[in-house]
Amino acid sequence: MDISFKNFKDKLLRFWRTDNEKISLIRDVTVALIAVLIILIALWAYTGQWLGAPMVAIESGSMMHQDEPFGRLGTIDAGDMVLLVKVDSIDDIVTHGGDYGGAYATKDPDHFFYGDYGDVIVYRKNKQCNPSQSSEDEQIIHRAMCWVEYHEEYNTYTVEEHGIINQTSVTISEIGLQSYKPPHSGFITKGDNPITNKQCDQAGGICTVPIKMEWITGKARSELPWIGTINLFFNDIMSGSFFDGKEITVYNVPTDSIICLVVLIALLISIPIILDVYDYYKTKKKKNNNLF
Repeated sequence: MDISFKNFKDKLLRFWRTDNEKISLIRDVTVALIAVLIILIALWAYTGQWLGAPMVAIESGSMMHQDEPFGRLGTIDAGDMVLLVKVDSIDDIVTHGGDYGGAYATKDPDHFFYGDYGDVIVYRKNKQCNPSQSSEDEQIIHRAMCWVEYHEEYNTYTVEEHGIINQTSVTISEIGLQSYKPPHSGFITKGDNPITNKQCDQAGGICTVPIKMEWITGKARSELPWIGTINLFFNDIMSGSFFDGKEITVYNVPTDSIICLVVLIALLISIPIILDVYDYYKTKKKKNNNLF
């Protein structure tokens, strides 16, 4: 047992320290794959999206805020990537709410995400959302504003966050709902952008009905700023958007985010170059010293 372990250890050390180019290439690829696998497992464990996509790239500016700092850290903007945490029930989502309930009513800092109160969710549009404009592949990332409970037996509605109890319709003027009578219970959702999203999705036509739990693919957590721009760029190329006149999503990325991405890439590229140059001159200096 000890001999076998010693043999394995010796072979592993030779494999790690070898100067053979072919073996070195295999070693580097193996290490890279292991590193990627470890990162994926960590992301899957955190988000609960096992073997699924634990992150999404943001395509539009519907969640942007006014007067954001340069680089737009802390909010969701086109070109960002966010982790997508799995949700299993209504209790997993904290709504923005109103004066009578939700994160806004309590001003709980633990439920303050991306510049406002309440969870930001991602849901997949379907034919029930908007039959005339539905897209099975389109995902929307907006804030959960409140929960509408439909009492089918009495044909009434309750929205506790806004003090609406057993009413025949739902009116919440600040998000654009007027005498709203949805066919089922669900979340009312809205983008944060005050210019492009003045009304909630259910009043603005994005999804005419409340969002059911089974349509939700997760809630947003954390942020990798700017990195998603690369994903959007290649998606636009693969889809042919640059050539057939379709919407080019990378154009939605703010200029300051692109500048920050370029600076980040430049830094990442320059670090190994600087280290190589340093190592070269260090080796050269050592050789010169040996001559004397």
